[in-house]
Amino acid sequence: MVRLILILAVLLPLATAGVLLAAYLTISRGTDGLVFTELERLPEREVGLVLGTTPRLRNGNPNIYFDYRMDAAARLWRSGKVQRLILSGDNTDRRYDEPKYMRNALLERGVDEEALILDRAGVRTFDSVIRARVTYEVEDPIVVSQEFHNRRALYIARYYGIDAIGFNARDVAPDQGLRTKTREAFARVKTLLDLWVLGTRPADLAESEAREGEARTS
Repeated sequence: MVRLILILAVLLPLATAGVLLAAYLTISRGTDGLVFTELERLPEREVGLVLGTTPRLRNGNPNIYFDYRMDAAARLWRSGKVQRLILSGDNTDRRYDEPKYMRNALLERGVDEEALILDRAGVRTFDSVIRARVTYEVEDPIVVSQEFHNRRALYIARYYGIDAIGFNARDVAPDQGLRTKTREAFARVKTLLDLWVLGTRPADLAESEAREGEARTS
Protein backbone atom coordinates (compact mmCIF):
# COMPACT_ATOMS: atom_id res chain seq x y z
CA MET A 1 0.00 0.00 0.00
CA VAL A 2 2.80 2.38 0.89
CA ARG A 3 4.53 1.53 -2.36
CA LEU A 4 1.35 2.31 -4.33
CA ILE A 5 0.99 5.65 -2.58
CA LEU A 6 4.59 6.52 -3.38
CA ILE A 7 4.12 5.58 -7.03
CA LEU A 8 0.98 7.70 -7.28
CA ALA A 9 2.71 10.57 -5.54
CA VAL A 10 5.31 10.54 -8.31
CA LEU A 11 3.10 9.73 -11.29
CA LEU A 12 0.20 12.11 -10.64
CA PRO A 13 2.30 15.30 -10.67
CA LEU A 14 4.11 14.07 -13.78
CA ALA A 15 0.81 13.31 -15.52
CA THR A 16 -0.58 16.70 -14.56
CA ALA A 17 2.52 18.45 -15.85
CA GLY A 18 2.27 16.47 -19.10
CA VAL A 19 -1.35 17.47 -19.64
CA LEU A 20 -0.61 21.12 -18.93
CA LEU A 21 2.36 21.15 -21.30
CA ALA A 22 0.42 19.38 -24.06
CA ALA A 23 -2.48 21.85 -23.81
CA TYR A 24 -0.12 24.83 -23.77
CA LEU A 25 1.73 23.65 -26.87
CA THR A 26 -1.46 22.70 -28.72
CA ILE A 27 -2.86 26.22 -28.44
CA SER A 28 0.50 27.89 -29.14
CA ARG A 29 1.15 25.85 -32.27
CA GLY A 30 -2.45 26.20 -33.40
CA THR A 31 -2.12 30.00 -33.48
CA ASP A 32 1.31 30.39 -35.06
CA GLY A 33 1.32 33.24 -37.56
CA LEU A 34 -1.75 34.89 -36.04
CA VAL A 35 -0.10 37.11 -33.42
CA PHE A 36 1.81 40.31 -34.07
CA THR A 37 4.05 42.44 -31.89
CA GLU A 38 5.12 45.02 -34.47
CA LEU A 39 2.43 47.44 -35.65
CA GLU A 40 4.09 47.77 -39.05
CA ARG A 41 3.43 44.10 -39.82
CA LEU A 42 -0.13 44.08 -38.51
CA PRO A 43 -2.90 44.08 -41.15
CA GLU A 44 -5.63 46.71 -40.89
CA ARG A 45 -9.03 45.66 -39.59
CA GLU A 46 -12.13 47.66 -38.73
CA VAL A 47 -12.42 46.62 -35.08
CA GLY A 48 -10.11 45.76 -32.20
CA LEU A 49 -11.29 43.53 -29.36
CA VAL A 50 -9.62 44.46 -26.07
CA LEU A 51 -9.84 41.69 -23.48
CA GLY A 52 -10.56 42.83 -19.95
CA THR A 53 -8.64 42.48 -16.73
CA THR A 54 -8.63 44.30 -13.42
CA PRO A 55 -6.72 47.58 -13.20
CA ARG A 56 -5.58 46.83 -9.65
CA LEU A 57 -4.35 43.75 -7.82
CA ARG A 58 -5.87 42.48 -4.58
CA ASN A 59 -3.20 44.30 -2.61
CA GLY A 60 -4.22 47.58 -4.24
CA ASN A 61 -1.15 47.89 -6.45
CA PRO A 62 -1.57 48.73 -10.16
CA ASN A 63 -1.96 45.74 -12.45
CA ILE A 64 0.85 46.03 -15.00
CA TYR A 65 -0.98 43.66 -17.37
CA PHE A 66 -3.85 46.15 -17.50
CA ASP A 67 -1.59 49.15 -18.08
CA TYR A 68 0.38 47.47 -20.85
CA ARG A 69 -2.83 46.24 -22.48
CA MET A 70 -4.33 49.72 -22.50
CA ASP A 71 -1.07 51.10 -23.94
CA ALA A 72 -1.27 48.56 -26.76
CA ALA A 73 -4.95 49.29 -27.47
CA ALA A 74 -4.28 53.03 -27.64
CA ARG A 75 -1.31 52.50 -29.97
CA LEU A 76 -3.43 50.28 -32.19
CA TRP A 77 -6.16 52.91 -32.51
CA ARG A 78 -3.77 55.85 -32.97
CA SER A 79 -1.97 53.97 -35.74
CA GLY A 80 -5.19 53.77 -37.76
CA LYS A 81 -5.03 49.98 -37.87
CA VAL A 82 -8.54 49.90 -36.38
CA GLN A 83 -11.36 52.43 -36.24
CA ARG A 84 -13.20 51.12 -33.20
CA LEU A 85 -12.36 49.20 -30.03
CA ILE A 86 -14.70 46.78 -28.28
CA LEU A 87 -13.81 46.78 -24.58
CA SER A 88 -15.00 43.41 -23.35
CA GLY A 89 -14.88 42.51 -19.68
CA ASP A 90 -16.65 41.51 -16.51
CA ASN A 91 -19.44 43.56 -14.95
CA THR A 92 -21.32 40.87 -13.04
CA ASP A 93 -20.91 42.95 -9.89
CA ARG A 94 -22.16 46.55 -10.11
CA ARG A 95 -19.15 47.65 -8.06
CA TYR A 96 -16.74 46.12 -10.57
CA ASP A 97 -16.82 47.27 -14.19
CA GLU A 98 -13.86 46.24 -16.35
CA PRO A 99 -15.13 47.92 -19.56
CA LYS A 100 -15.57 51.23 -17.72
CA TYR A 101 -12.07 50.97 -16.29
CA MET A 102 -10.71 50.30 -19.76
CA ARG A 103 -12.66 53.19 -21.26
CA ASN A 104 -11.35 55.61 -18.67
CA ALA A 105 -7.78 54.42 -19.20
CA LEU A 106 -8.06 54.77 -22.97
CA LEU A 107 -9.60 58.23 -22.73
CA GLU A 108 -6.60 59.24 -20.64
CA ARG A 109 -4.42 57.91 -23.46
CA GLY A 110 -6.13 60.08 -26.05
CA VAL A 111 -8.56 57.64 -27.67
CA ASP A 112 -11.82 59.23 -28.85
CA GLU A 113 -14.83 58.15 -26.80
CA GLU A 114 -16.84 57.64 -30.01
CA ALA A 115 -14.43 54.87 -30.97
CA LEU A 116 -15.11 52.85 -27.81
CA ILE A 117 -17.77 50.16 -27.47
CA LEU A 118 -18.36 48.75 -24.00
CA ASP A 119 -19.21 45.05 -23.77
CA ARG A 120 -20.06 44.38 -20.15
CA ALA A 121 -20.90 40.69 -20.67
CA GLY A 122 -17.39 39.52 -21.47
CA VAL A 123 -17.15 37.48 -18.30
CA ARG A 124 -14.75 34.98 -19.87
CA THR A 125 -12.43 35.07 -22.86
CA PHE A 126 -14.77 32.50 -24.38
CA ASP A 127 -17.69 34.94 -24.16
CA SER A 128 -15.73 38.00 -25.32
CA VAL A 129 -14.63 36.29 -28.52
CA ILE A 130 -18.05 34.92 -29.42
CA ARG A 131 -19.88 38.14 -28.53
CA ALA A 132 -17.67 40.08 -30.93
CA ARG A 133 -19.22 38.12 -33.78
CA VAL A 134 -22.74 37.32 -32.56
CA THR A 135 -23.56 40.54 -30.71
CA TYR A 136 -21.42 43.08 -32.58
CA GLU A 137 -21.25 41.28 -35.96
CA VAL A 138 -17.46 41.49 -36.20
CA GLU A 139 -15.99 38.58 -38.17
CA ASP A 140 -12.32 39.62 -38.17
CA PRO A 141 -11.26 41.50 -35.04
CA ILE A 142 -7.77 42.28 -33.89
CA VAL A 143 -7.61 40.88 -30.36
CA VAL A 144 -5.56 42.92 -27.90
CA SER A 145 -3.95 41.32 -24.88
CA GLN A 146 -0.65 39.78 -23.84
CA GLU A 147 0.57 37.13 -26.27
CA PHE A 148 -0.21 34.11 -24.08
CA HIS A 149 -3.80 35.36 -23.67
CA ASN A 150 -4.13 36.33 -27.33
CA ARG A 151 -3.22 32.82 -28.42
CA ARG A 152 -5.96 31.25 -26.32
CA ALA A 153 -8.52 33.78 -27.58
CA LEU A 154 -7.46 33.19 -31.19
CA TYR A 155 -7.67 29.42 -30.78
CA ILE A 156 -11.28 29.83 -29.64
CA ALA A 157 -11.98 32.25 -32.48
CA ARG A 158 -10.58 29.98 -35.17
CA TYR A 159 -12.52 27.02 -33.78
CA TYR A 160 -15.71 29.00 -34.41
CA GLY A 161 -14.64 30.25 -37.83
CA ILE A 162 -13.81 33.81 -36.74
CA ASP A 163 -10.96 35.30 -38.77
CA ALA A 164 -9.24 36.97 -35.82
CA ILE A 165 -5.62 37.99 -35.38
CA GLY A 166 -3.85 39.31 -32.29
CA PHE A 167 -1.83 42.37 -31.37
CA ASN A 168 0.42 41.60 -28.43
CA ALA A 169 0.66 43.96 -25.51
CA ARG A 170 3.92 44.09 -23.62
CA ASP A 171 4.34 41.20 -21.19
CA VAL A 172 5.52 41.54 -17.61
CA ALA A 173 8.80 40.26 -16.22
CA PRO A 174 8.82 36.46 -15.60
CA ASP A 175 9.24 36.86 -11.85
CA GLN A 176 6.17 39.12 -11.71
CA GLY A 177 3.85 37.03 -13.85
CA LEU A 178 4.37 33.51 -12.52
CA ARG A 179 0.92 33.24 -10.94
CA THR A 180 -0.78 34.53 -14.09
CA LYS A 181 1.17 32.14 -16.32
CA THR A 182 0.25 29.24 -14.05
CA ARG A 183 -3.43 30.15 -14.30
CA GLU A 184 -3.04 30.40 -18.07
CA ALA A 185 -1.72 26.82 -18.25
CA PHE A 186 -4.85 25.53 -16.52
CA ALA A 187 -7.07 27.85 -18.60
CA ARG A 188 -5.71 26.26 -21.77
CA VAL A 189 -6.64 22.81 -20.54
CA LYS A 190 -10.13 24.10 -19.74
CA THR A 191 -10.40 25.66 -23.21
CA LEU A 192 -9.53 22.40 -24.97
CA LEU A 193 -11.98 20.50 -22.79
CA ASP A 194 -14.72 23.08 -23.50
CA LEU A 195 -14.17 22.92 -27.25
CA TRP A 196 -13.31 19.30 -27.96
CA VAL A 197 -14.77 17.26 -25.09
CA LEU A 198 -17.54 19.04 -23.21
CA GLY A 199 -19.02 20.96 -26.14
CA THR A 200 -19.48 24.04 -23.98
CA ARG A 201 -21.42 26.74 -25.81
CA PRO A 202 -21.08 30.42 -24.95
CA ALA A 203 -24.41 31.97 -24.00
CA ASP A 204 -24.60 34.27 -27.03
CA LEU A 205 -23.84 31.48 -29.46
CA ALA A 206 -26.40 29.16 -27.89
CA GLU A 207 -29.06 31.88 -28.05
CA SER A 208 -28.18 32.65 -31.67
CA GLU A 209 -28.44 28.99 -32.66
CA ALA A 210 -31.77 28.70 -30.85
CA ARG A 211 -33.12 31.66 -32.81
CA GLU A 212 -31.88 30.15 -36.08
CA GLY A 213 -33.55 26.86 -35.20
CA GLU A 214 -36.85 28.60 -34.50
CA ALA A 215 -36.60 30.46 -37.80
CA ARG A 216 -36.01 27.24 -39.73
CA THR A 217 -39.02 25.52 -38.15
CA SER A 218 -41.43 28.44 -38.45
